[in-house]
Amino acid sequence: MRSARQAAPGGVQAGGAGALLSGLRPSSAGQELICSGVGLTLKLSLAVVATVSLVRLIAAYQQRLDRYGEITAVLDIQKAKLLKAQNRFDTLFATGGEQRLIQEQDQWIAPNRLRVVWKQSPAAPDSPFPTVERP
Repeated sequence: MRSARQAAPGGVQAGGAGALLSGLRPSSAGQELICSGVGLTLKLSLAVVATVSLVRLIAAYQQRLDRYGEITAVLDIQKAKLLKAQNRFDTLFATGGEQRLIQEQDQWIAPNRLRVVWKQSPAAPDSPFPTVERP
């Protein structure tokens, strides 16, 4: 008789790794089919998870591109407004800017006109309509 540590025919020791591996191998076609089905199911589920993740990433990327386009458009509008305000500031504070400002103002009250000042009456603070008083 051989001891448990002696080599079995084929070079595999009895009770060693070979016995362990032979215990993991399916012993029948039915067990092999079940293991193949489990492996295929795992692979298909991983493929579905990867596909769903990729679709979500694509949707998030598209949403970011849309937001970037909107922000870029708003930034361009704000840059144009800033440039216009800077040019206006430069023209008003350059030599002769005060005269240009006065010429642009068409809302100045003519000397022969009566100025109307709307005030809230202190006697009736709840009144929704202002009163007209002459100085």
